Amino acid sequence: MKNLFAHFKGDVFGGITAGIVALPLALAFGVQSGLGPDAGLYGAIFIGFFASMFGGTPVQISGPTAPMTAVSMVIIAGIIGVNEGDVAKALPFILIVFLLAGLFQVILGVLKFGKYIKYIPYPVVSGFMTAIGIIILITQFLPLLGYYVQDDKAFIDSFKPQAQEVLLKILLKEEAGEGILVLENLKETIVKAENTTEADIQKEAQNIAKSETSGVLGAIKSLPRAFQQIDYLEFILAFLTIFIIYGFKRITTAVPSTLVSLLAVSFGAYFLGLDYRPIQQIPGGWPMPHLDIFSNFNFGVISPYIFTALTLALLGAIDSLLTSVVAANMTKTKHNPNKELVGQGIGNSIAALFGGLPGAGATIRTVVNINSGGKTRLSGMVASIVLLIVLLALGPIASQIPAAVLAGILITVGIGVMDYKGLKAIPYMPTTEVIIMITVLLLATFWDLVYAVGIGLVIASLIFMKKMGEVSAGKSNVVRLDAADELKKRWADEMNFPTRLKEEIYIKRLDGPLFFGYTNEFQLLVNEIPATASHVIIRMGRVPYIDQSGLYALEEVLMKLRNNGITPLLTNLQKQPRYLMERIDIIPDLVAEEHIFSNFKESMSFIYQNVKDTF
Repeated sequence: MKNLFAHFKGDVFGGITAGIVALPLALAFGVQSGLGPDAGLYGAIFIGFFASMFGGTPVQISGPTAPMTAVSMVIIAGIIGVNEGDVAKALPFILIVFLLAGLFQVILGVLKFGKYIKYIPYPVVSGFMTAIGIIILITQFLPLLGYYVQDDKAFIDSFKPQAQEVLLKILLKEEAGEGILVLENLKETIVKAENTTEADIQKEAQNIAKSETSGVLGAIKSLPRAFQQIDYLEFILAFLTIFIIYGFKRITTAVPSTLVSLLAVSFGAYFLGLDYRPIQQIPGGWPMPHLDIFSNFNFGVISPYIFTALTLALLGAIDSLLTSVVAANMTKTKHNPNKELVGQGIGNSIAALFGGLPGAGATIRTVVNINSGGKTRLSGMVASIVLLIVLLALGPIASQIPAAVLAGILITVGIGVMDYKGLKAIPYMPTTEVIIMITVLLLATFWDLVYAVGIGLVIASLIFMKKMGEVSAGKSNVVRLDAADELKKRWADEMNFPTRLKEEIYIKRLDGPLFFGYTNEFQLLVNEIPATASHVIIRMGRVPYIDQSGLYALEEVLMKLRNNGITPLLTNLQKQPRYLMERIDIIPDLVAEEHIFSNFKESMSFIYQNVKDTF
């Protein structure tokens, strides 16, 4: 407790400043997600507080971020779609996914997976972050132009036939579930269908229209209609917001330009009495827990969402730990990645219970906190308390913020989140890495963020394994030491190898891990050893690791050598390969203990003593 208040003044000022910076972003991310501005605020409050309390990066400020919101937006839209477009009906399932993601993060932290996050290839991260920026930009074009599909009556009416078809399918499905034979009770079914109201049809048509305009492709298809129905007031408000965000930074960075633009444009529009579209109503009072989600919490219900939740958890882990590295570098301190994952998981789990968006460590807010004097976890807790006060005291006022202002803020977020460093490096990077980045970028933008990352990791892993296999194959060879061109390639301890051994003794050099990407080339090398050889010295000193495929390939090579009457000798056998070889009895069945040597010199002493033609 003493350490918590050791830098009280700096932590309070840093927390207040970070909370102020977080406010417009929390509102904007909430609106973008489809759950409303209150979901963004709840996420910022609960994740920020509990991730700071339990996390492993004291100065980190957590809350909804651009990557987490973009993925959440896709998840939310998908779950709403399978729940007849009803947000209230879909909400328990959405929150279950968010809760699972938090629990997965806790598990990852407990299992100490934090140290493995650094192995995510840069091209995958670069392509993903740029895709996030593009998604935010494109999906905000419609609100930027003041186009909202629920106001486009002609467009909604065009989906009424499709809406009637959907409602009829729902009716038939319900009757089938009740065991009613439709064909035998056709008149009853017709009566039920005739009781469908115009309001029901209109609501379903609106849900279909929203689905058609959601996501990147939906937004692109809707742009022609948006330009035809452009609301110039909304466009001007959004443009002013963007102008102030970029322009105010040129005057000073002491005050967050995002907050300045939010206040200036919102108050200006309100006091001028402009007829603008406000954001959704922010509920007043304390956030209440959604305990009803536990009524659906059984394996049958959650199983379809496990992979989605795990992906969201991994994304949050990557996002948070990247910010942790930035914070550690700025403060010249160390962070605990596993503890940070536990803290993020607790924060996301609690936020889900209260209907908040999932989040992660937020780089900009963390930097603001550090620069404003924040030094301990108290600063992050103060930032959350600031947001809670805003929610309780200023909820009705915040509800009057123009939607166009948040669209403008999100436009700048989309521009800022893209990885320009990676994009500029495209002409100079290896073709394979560019392919990975572009593949992730395109798949994430136009198809699915979750699968794009998975596919990017698979491609990157395959390319890496291919390269490592090529490296191992290039360095590993079978040699006859009296060959003229081999004299320059001998390893240092082979320089005095007696050439009179001629074709009787061969050396098999292995350089690098023996894994499945190299097993085929490794097995082919044995064909280069003629039947006249009596011994093969297999140099294992540069083989730190062997996997199951490599283990069985080695077993096959050793069996072939033994069947050909050739005795294998192993030198410098490392701990991990030896352990596996003993487990499946390669040692001693195929290689006797007396044929394993700690170095090349000892193996040569054995040769001198046991090979008749040596002298």
